[in-house]
Order: sequence, then C-alpha cells, then structure tokens
Amino acid sequence: MKNLPYFLILLVVWSCKTKQEKQSKTVKKNSMNSSFYVGTYTKKDSKGIYKYQLSSEGKLTKIGLAVETINPTFLVKSNDKKTLFAIGETDKNGNGLIKSFKIEKDSLSLISVEKTGGPGPCFVTINKDNYLVAANYRGGNVGLLKTDTSGNLSKLLNVQQHIGKGTTERQEAAHAHSAWFHPTKKELISVDLGTNELWFSSIIDDKLVLNTQQKLKMAEGAGPRHLTFHPNNKWMYVLNELNNTVSLVKEKNNEYFVENSIATLPKDFTSFSKAADIHISKDGLFLYASNRGHESIAIFEVNPENGSLKTVGYESVLGKHPRNFSLSPNDDFLIVANQNTDNIISFKRDEKTGKLTFVDEIAAPMPVCILF
Repeated sequence: MKNLPYFLILLVVWSCKTKQEKQSKTVKKNSMNSSFYVGTYTKKDSKGIYKYQLSSEGKLTKIGLAVETINPTFLVKSNDKKTLFAIGETDKNGNGLIKSFKIEKDSLSLISVEKTGGPGPCFVTINKDNYLVAANYRGGNVGLLKTDTSGNLSKLLNVQQHIGKGTTERQEAAHAHSAWFHPTKKELISVDLGTNELWFSSIIDDKLVLNTQQKLKMAEGAGPRHLTFHPNNKWMYVLNELNNTVSLVKEKNNEYFVENSIATLPKDFTSFSKAADIHISKDGLFLYASNRGHESIAIFEVNPENGSLKTVGYESVLGKHPRNFSLSPNDDFLIVANQNTDNIISFKRDEKTGKLTFVDEIAAPMPVCILF
C-alpha cells in the first residue's frame, strides 16, 4: 500500500507521455503540405499540366504551369515517383499519344513521346513491372508499352482490340475507357463503356492475352467507365457512367460476377447526369463517386462484412462537370476538378462519417485530372 501513490504518479506520467506522443504524431501528420498535378483540356485558356499545393488545412495554392503540352487529360506517376506520364488525346494524324516527363522541382521536362495504339486515349496506368496501358476511347482498344528507369518509353508493344456493342446510343461500338492492374494478381482489367464489359487479360511475352474468363457483362445500358479496388483486394467497385450506378464485383471459384448495384443519384433526381470517377478511402469504410449533371460527390458507407454500399448523402461540388477527383495522400481531404467551371474545390473529409465539408476553391483552366 505504501507504494500505491508512487505507482499512481508513474501511471499519470506514462499516460501524459502517451497522449503527448499521439498529439505529436497528429501534428506531424497534419503539418505536411501536399503538391499535386492537374491535367487539363487545352481547348480554351489552358496550356498543359499545372502544379498546385494543398496545405495541411485544406487551402489550395497555384504553383504554376509545369509544362506546356496538348490535352494532357490523364496522368500517372512512375513507381519511383521520378517520372510523370500523360496521355495526349491525338496528334495531327489522329494517333493517340503518351508522353513521359522528368519530375523536377516545380516543372516537368519532356523525355519521350510514343503512340498509344488508337485515337482518343483517355486513361493510362502503370504496374510494378513498369508496363503501361493506355485506354483509347475512340479506338475501342488498349495499347501496351513499357518504360525504363530513366522514364524512356518503349515503342508500342501490343494493341488489344475490343469488339462488340451495347444497347444505347453511346454503345454503338467498343469504347475502352480505363484499364487497371489488379493489386495482387498479374491481371489487367480493361473497362469498356461501348461493349458494356470488363475485359480480363495477362501480359505474356509483351502481349495482352485474354484470360480464361475473358469478359464480364454489366447490366444492360450500364456503360462501365472506371473502377476501384477495396483495400482487402477481394472486391471491385465498378462505376457505370450511363445508368449512374456502382456495381460490386466479387470473385468465386476464379470467376468474377456482379453481386449488386446501387444508384449514384437521389431517387427524386430526374434530370440528365452521368457518373465520372470513383475512389475508396484507405480504410475501406467509405466510397465516393462524382456525378456530372447532378454536380455532386455521392458518398457511400461500405459494409466491411460483405462490401455492400449504403448511401450516406451527396455533396455539391460547387461547380459544373466534375471529372476526376482524388483523396489526399493521408485521406484528410477530397479534391475535385470541375471541368466546365474552371475551378478546383477542396473538401475536408470526416473519417468517421465519410461526409465532406467545403474548405477552399481555386481557379484552374478546364481541369480534368488530379494527381498527387
């Protein structure tokens, strides 16, 4: 009993120290600023790729034009973060282009330029083996390239042509809209809005070869556009542009299937709208999708047991035609590119409710892609 007061003092000291350490970590986490690149359409005032900064409070600052280039509408970084790759919608002959740039302090310098294998590229991705895949919307195909450690692009290695069509006016032919490397399998998933399917392939001898399960059909008229993987790497969420839904895709006995779908729009909204982009929080608890027309971010809560989605609500993007958006590196903020109102909006994200609160707005010329 004589040692009890001394024990209590030690306990209080330990408790205070632990609390201070936690606060210190929180301050350190929140004190870091994050820079990001903005891909644009160069149809009006834009000249290429711009660089911005997000403060620890969610404030936005324009750093400036990083490089002048035509229609860099989608961006991705190399695995070592030293190179930035940007697609360029077409050259004067109608060929889709991909360009590699060396990342310098506040600027980008051109390294190489290659063809994507078709007209109208709208997406590019890279895997851990430095293979790049570009999705060519107007060409209805995906092109395979590779990069070396210096950022030099190979010549086009292979083109996988999609064949087929859906049931709506926008689905008169194949329209490859994005492509995604599976996080844990050596598999490429190409999303084709026109054929209304996901296409599954593997890279064999520098070629895209269809897997045993070649395709997965989405609901009639769905028009799949983008997807995101749950952090457990077992579930995929496919954003369907044309019918404004998110579909939960699972796998059983090595076969993908659609388990269920949920609307990205309120039931009472009847005007024209089309979904654009989709992202999930790193903890896998909340999923977000952008609506062009409703001009909103749809917020969903993810059931950790079965992956099903529950609508939390909708947040106005304070602009028009939200294309790509991104969660900040620490998931504290959500940044939206509003193409038709030339602005970027930052929202503070509540990690417990998933809800968004407006923080800041900044001008940006016809922004379509956000890349941290």
